[in-house]
Amino acid sequence: MNDQPAPQSLSELDIEVLRPDCRRGEFRAVIFDFDGTLSLIRRNWPGVMIPMMVEVLQATGTSESHDELCAHVEEFVMRLNGKQTIYQMLQLVDEVKARGAAPREALQYKDEYHLRLWEQMRHRVEGLMSGEIEAETLTVPGSHRLLEQLRRRGVTLYLASGTDLKYVQDEARALRLDQFFGDHIYAALDDYQNFSKQMIIERIIHDTGVAGHQLLGFGDGYVEIEEVRRAGGLAIGVASDEQRREGVNAWKRNRLIRAGADVIIGDYRQQDALLDWLGI
Repeated sequence: MNDQPAPQSLSELDIEVLRPDCRRGEFRAVIFDFDGTLSLIRRNWPGVMIPMMVEVLQATGTSESHDELCAHVEEFVMRLNGKQTIYQMLQLVDEVKARGAAPREALQYKDEYHLRLWEQMRHRVEGLMSGEIEAETLTVPGSHRLLEQLRRRGVTLYLASGTDLKYVQDEARALRLDQFFGDHIYAALDDYQNFSKQMIIERIIHDTGVAGHQLLGFGDGYVEIEEVRRAGGLAIGVASDEQRREGVNAWKRNRLIRAGADVIIGDYRQQDALLDWLGI
């Protein structure tokens, strides 16, 4: 008599496979988004950006209500999530102009946003650097082990973020994630037209000879999912609940499905089953 429990299905493990027939097993490169996909240092960044933008638009004298502005700003902020932060600020410039007012420069809005965000997150960074906060508590659960498993299995890891490069480098170092990516950390530049996730994916394919179907991507935003799929790769949507650090964020899940994710997960706790299914 076999007393071994039957293996659980992926759905029982909170791994939602949307395209079970997608091509697997030949992955050579894995690209990760940063904020919300690995790092939780900047969790609740929309709670900083959206109110700031609503303030700016209210100052134009618009007749729109606060709730109307909040809904409108949230839509374009989250639609542009995954692109460089400057694109959200460029949209803000256009929104101010559309209401008949004179906007500040997009870079000035971005600087103001970073100042406000830093006030909210500085204790996290300082705690990590001093050792008072464990890195694992400010990452999506299972991040370090997943990256170590992927590295051991011989795939090359890439990090691509819409956050400014200097911040990503510092925060990845504070979280002890930088060791997994080496020189393959890419992020937003002041010359924003010379960086995009599409460019990074194209560079990976061009420089390494990796075919599109050999690319695996993990991300919690629209952009990385769309770009990995466009290149012919397999896209894992990470619908992380950044506050509770467990379960699936329903709002993220719905957007990631619309973006074309092949698989939805909430975190990396069930990574062994996921990697087996992926054939890595």
